[in-house]
Amino acid sequence: MTKFVLWGLTASPYQLKMQSLLDFAGHDWERWPAQAERVAAVSMAVRLDVAKRRRAIKRYPEMSHELDEYPSVPFYTLDERTFYYDSSSLACHLDQHPQRHSQLLIPQNPKRAFIAQLIDEAFDEFGLYMVHHMRWVGSTRTTPMGEMTAREFSKLLPPGLTPLMAGHLHRRQTRRCPYLFSVAPAGFDAGVSRARTPPSRGHFPPTHALLDKAWRTYLAAMEQVFSEQSFLLGARFTLADASAYGQLGMNLVDPEAVALMEQLAPRTYRWLCAIRDGKHACQSGTPPGNQLEGPVLTSALKPLLQIISQTFIPLMTQNEDAYLNAVAAGETHFNEAAFNRNRALYNGQLLDYPFRAVVKTFQVRVWRALKDSWRALDQADRDSLEREYLPDAATVFGGSGVLSGL
Repeated sequence: MTKFVLWGLTASPYQLKMQSLLDFAGHDWERWPAQAERVAAVSMAVRLDVAKRRRAIKRYPEMSHELDEYPSVPFYTLDERTFYYDSSSLACHLDQHPQRHSQLLIPQNPKRAFIAQLIDEAFDEFGLYMVHHMRWVGSTRTTPMGEMTAREFSKLLPPGLTPLMAGHLHRRQTRRCPYLFSVAPAGFDAGVSRARTPPSRGHFPPTHALLDKAWRTYLAAMEQVFSEQSFLLGARFTLADASAYGQLGMNLVDPEAVALMEQLAPRTYRWLCAIRDGKHACQSGTPPGNQLEGPVLTSALKPLLQIISQTFIPLMTQNEDAYLNAVAAGETHFNEAAFNRNRALYNGQLLDYPFRAVVKTFQVRVWRALKDSWRALDQADRDSLEREYLPDAATVFGGSGVLSGL
């Protein structure tokens, strides 16, 4: 099979997601710069920087230049010169690959494909906030990610700077918590130095309680699934599992977060460890073509889809409404650059908690793609999903921007 190079870090949940996708599909991969020689790593870093500035990095099969924003990491390449990004698009790329695995990552059945897309995007967009919070707030005293990340990037640094980079990364990620939805209450004490203490932000409601509640509720929903089946859509791994693994699996190296996870959700903890160890791979045990039945939707998914409907969906509708209002008012700055300038901000509410956030254009793209997928379903499939799993789907995905009960 083709060998992929992933330019990224184990600190990134999207890196973990990509690794799990490639493991399932049976492709060899290397994680650069950590697994590259110094000269090769520096050379690729230069090529990647040039590709970013030229807007030449692709999202398979296409990129929306209006709304997309390149991440810091990860990227992937098959030839070390043509770069792609977006972990969800990698699943599509793999399913279309000439030497593809025989068990598709994206279900062929339209209803199941839509649910896989919904779960995937929910973990990618809202799940990131929960697990980032659990690392840099819940495990800020013990997380090793500053040191691990600095070591992985050491081949791009002058000799002797790795320890300084480790401290800088910890402080930087802590400072970014409010951008990633985690706002501390005033006077918050994490038991660490002030520089490493997750900050509050003026005129922003605290969101620690919101994220703690959401993380625990997502874990409880995952436990329900794994009490009845091996993966989110039945007996085998799909894109939905990859996204859930990437986000929740990020916390496997955060001592305090993982100890709490193992206590609250032991089945989910074991499931994450199994994927980390490659036990979900398509080639594991039996020939891929005869391995397992295809994806299915079961009642075990209902708690997970309920919390997604209470968090991710209203967040996306509020973000899109804020985007439209901001554009109408002439705003041109969005995402983290706008957040750092106190621009394109809006007020919202999730799980009865208020929040304040910045408009994120890449989430607008994600949400519009989901609505397009919903509208592409035939009426019988839409009726079935609304009746069994998503009671407010017709209102939400119909483009009204208002979730019942908000």
